[in-house]
Amino acid sequence: QVQLVESGGGLVQAGGTLRLSCAASGIIFSINVIGWYRQAPGKQRELVATITSGGSTNYAESVKGRFTTSRDNAKNTVYLQMNSLKPEDTAVYYCYTEIKRQAWMRYYDYWGQGTQVTVSS
Repeated sequence: QVQLVESGGGLVQAGGTLRLSCAASGIIFSINVIGWYRQAPGKQRELVATITSGGSTNYAESVKGRFTTSRDNAKNTVYLQMNSLKPEDTAVYYCYTEIKRQAWMRYYDYWGQGTQVTVSS
């Protein structure tokens, strides 16, 4: 079995910082693209950032210049550094990835359990 475990959420004042982590565990042959999503109350889940296996990143316009995602392939862990946080960043944050457990298998989708980020004004 493969699991994604997120950590690092919490309550922070506007302008503050948080760093989220998403660690994959289990039998893993390779990890493809990793994405960070968020869902605020009453809103649809939206894509925040992605990072490919080669390290290329993309960000939603709303977080460009403030959020940075990175990955440590040796630890099967991805990070989301969030700076200059705003109240509108308040949401549950999820990591998503595609994992191949064996060389001969296809990639399967996996989601983290979500971590709450609350930014007070």
